[in-house]
Amino acid sequence: MGGRSRIRATGEERALLAVLARSGERGEADRARAVLLSLDGWSSAAIGRALRVRADTARAWRSAFARGGAEALRARPRPGRPGGQGIAALACAGAILADPGRAWRGDLDAAAAQGGDRPARRGRHLDLAPQPAAATKGGFAWRRPRHTLKGRQDRDAVERSGVRLRLLRQQAAAGDIRLLFGDEAEALTHPYLAHAWAKRGADLRIEAPGQARRRALLGVLDHATDRLIVETSATKRSADFVGLLARLDREYAPRPGRPHRPVVLVLDNGPIHTSRATRKALAGRPWLTVEWLPKYAPELNDIERSWRDLKRHHLANRTFRSPGHLDRAIHHAVAQRNRARSEHLWADLRKVA
Repeated sequence: MGGRSRIRATGEERALLAVLARSGERGEADRARAVLLSLDGWSSAAIGRALRVRADTARAWRSAFARGGAEALRARPRPGRPGGQGIAALACAGAILADPGRAWRGDLDAAAAQGGDRPARRGRHLDLAPQPAAATKGGFAWRRPRHTLKGRQDRDAVERSGVRLRLLRQQAAAGDIRLLFGDEAEALTHPYLAHAWAKRGADLRIEAPGQARRRALLGVLDHATDRLIVETSATKRSADFVGLLARLDREYAPRPGRPHRPVVLVLDNGPIHTSRATRKALAGRPWLTVEWLPKYAPELNDIERSWRDLKRHHLANRTFRSPGHLDRAIHHAVAQRNRARSEHLWADLRKVA
């Protein structure tokens, strides 16, 4: 469909539309401008690009004018009484943030007294449903919470481990040791959706397979060179991790002609790292020392940022036809990432020189 306008307007209607187009109410002004552009022969898609709305929205505004004239484009007050529940919720949130020691489920009558109108009841607790008029007032915004493991951490152990890791990073930067961070991740044939640039008013659509298949990523990150080594597998078991250790043998084990430096591998306490088979494989590599991280502290492992970078910038917004296709894309993405990091490293060294 071409989206061309078939509406007509008299001179009086055009004058009224011109007045509405200068309205201080943005929605009202945009609707009037869209109709004026339609009368001038603009397509819905062109109007959408100009006003940064969807083409369907421009068509809806044009249809409203065709049915009810310019009066149908005016802003109308929302029906119903003004909501007080959101204002009361914001009053509660402000009190809680000012005094974090208080329980978050406050007394409803006290909340109503602070917020004005009496909030709705849901059982005995305050209903914190989003309110369009109040959710962004007073410096607050309606946001999605995120998971955290900090409540399960041993703070003293995390602090001690953080100090040790800082010392190890300094040794690695000085060339005294090789510091490796090891961990596992997963990638799916179903596309990982990440932020991307798009024209306003346009919806980005990415094809998704009916059933997602996965590949396990087992890797280590070299702290000094920022090089990522990844082995892929259909499973994430101890045998797969032992296979990664065999890869480290080729890359870091002492051999004639290779300068020997102690190698420290940072690992968490995951089951495949602490299994009998893995501990036996680690014991058979005296050149490799393991630095164990405390439980529930993924933020201490530098490779987590590499996994995020790999998924967000190299594998995101892509549909993979099969696990094999995904496997090839993973290795290509790792090689591309390492090449970019290497070029950046050499550029920095040339600047220093």
